Amino acid sequence: MIQPIEKILVTCAFPYANGEIHLGHLLEHIQADIWVRYQKMIGNEVYFVCSDDAHGTPIMIKSQQIGMCPEKMIAEIKIQHEKDFADFNIKYDNYHSTHSDENKKMVNLIYKRLKKNCLIKNQIITQFFDNKKNIFLPDRFVKGICPKCKSPNQYGDNCEVCGATYNSTDLIDPKSILSDTIPELRNSEHLFFDLPSFTEILKKWIKSGVLQDQILNKVQEWFDIGLKSWDISRDAPYFGFKIPGYSDKYFYVWLDAPIGYMSAFENLCKKNNKINFEEFWNKNSKTKIYHFIGKDIIYFHSLFWPALLEGSSFRKPNKIFVHGYVMINGSKMSKSKGTLITAKTWLRNLDTDSLRYYYATKISSNIEDINLNLNDFINRINNDIVNKIVNIASRNASFITKYFNNKLANKIEDPELYKTFLDQSDEIGKHLLNCDFKFAMKKIIYMADIANSYIDKKAPWIIAKEKGASNDLHAICSMGINLFRILITCLKPIMPLLGDRVELFLKSKLNLIAIRIPLINHEINSYENLYVRIEQSKIENLLKESKENF
Repeated sequence: MIQPIEKILVTCAFPYANGEIHLGHLLEHIQADIWVRYQKMIGNEVYFVCSDDAHGTPIMIKSQQIGMCPEKMIAEIKIQHEKDFADFNIKYDNYHSTHSDENKKMVNLIYKRLKKNCLIKNQIITQFFDNKKNIFLPDRFVKGICPKCKSPNQYGDNCEVCGATYNSTDLIDPKSILSDTIPELRNSEHLFFDLPSFTEILKKWIKSGVLQDQILNKVQEWFDIGLKSWDISRDAPYFGFKIPGYSDKYFYVWLDAPIGYMSAFENLCKKNNKINFEEFWNKNSKTKIYHFIGKDIIYFHSLFWPALLEGSSFRKPNKIFVHGYVMINGSKMSKSKGTLITAKTWLRNLDTDSLRYYYATKISSNIEDINLNLNDFINRINNDIVNKIVNIASRNASFITKYFNNKLANKIEDPELYKTFLDQSDEIGKHLLNCDFKFAMKKIIYMADIANSYIDKKAPWIIAKEKGASNDLHAICSMGINLFRILITCLKPIMPLLGDRVELFLKSKLNLIAIRIPLINHEINSYENLYVRIEQSKIENLLKESKENF
């Protein structure tokens, strides 16, 4: 399925620069990477960028706790994050930081434009202050009872139970996370972005196809309640960019974080002068911008972010793909249960392709949570990848090696079946483009079953014993190898390491153009095991190590 070339910019939500990458982060980055890889396979010009989210009070406090300046701490964590993503074969064209010259410049530019357009207002607010720590408390540093559903132990900005958003001062029985004391209320002048003035523009934008239907319904609830002006400033002490004209005011991290999408791309443009920043971000751009995010930050990306862009005369994104949370064996990831599994812990016990594939079998265009059931994981990998897909190659290649000196026949046995597989590869591609990965994986396994049934029916092990049937055996086994080639080409964005091994085995690159023509009169390598079964002991070691880490 080869389409006209489009120019596309893709981003993931930025991981926060105060902790390790874990399986929750990896869901989103793997999802986006699969999508990007397929877009590139069909010939589109795609740039994939990300950054560390490097500002805010938590960064400042953690750096104080470990006795390191925040600049050094975030630099070291960025190196760790980049390595973790690279180890999972997530191929960013650029990985940057929100604590950068480009981001500071872009934040100030957008702020200047918003202020010029009379979209910034000053207002005295009342907020919580921790007397013991001598600091104004960010919303996430206050916990209490949700004012809407009365759920206990909720943060000061939103409820994880009912999804309500509110001010931290609305919490019932609030407490400071830093000192476990009851905070007092103090007044301070803050700067607000006039979000309500964009109500009609945003209503039209969210209905343009940019959001999934489930998300659209949720965002509509916020419109029904009425949009509120957005506090974009924070008081010192704070780690971030100072607001021009103030000595003790900083831009709120959620102002400069999404602007980091732009600055990470601008940094890429500096490295590659063939890419034009304005072509992607100017008001009338014909390029495409896609964001991949978790459902916990919908509000920022569906309301604040597009309003900021509109108010500062930049273009808005074309699509926001939203996913749910990762559950481990049906429960939230937990340090105490040993199920907060980091990228490094996974890599010490299991391969990366296996997680990429399992996530792909769960990801759809809906936003339901993804359950990583570890027993199901073992069965899915061993049955789907080893028993069904890789088995197609192993049961045919031995005959090609033994009887035909590793050379495929000059024809395939069933051209109609080959065409059916090509047609199905186009359908698989449509599912991948729509982020309905689980339907693509189901179709791949369905086709693998057909390929195995074909081999069962033709029974090359019987034909090999018959005299004068050499040509039939050659054509049948070459047919099996070619069906395998189509399936692995479809799987290549999901399992890139397996794809690499298969390319060595076939002595041929896997791409969507090449598979339109069968591989005939072509020498392949002798078969060597392409994938190893996962043993239960690997999962036991994984959980044991995860628990020991915390």
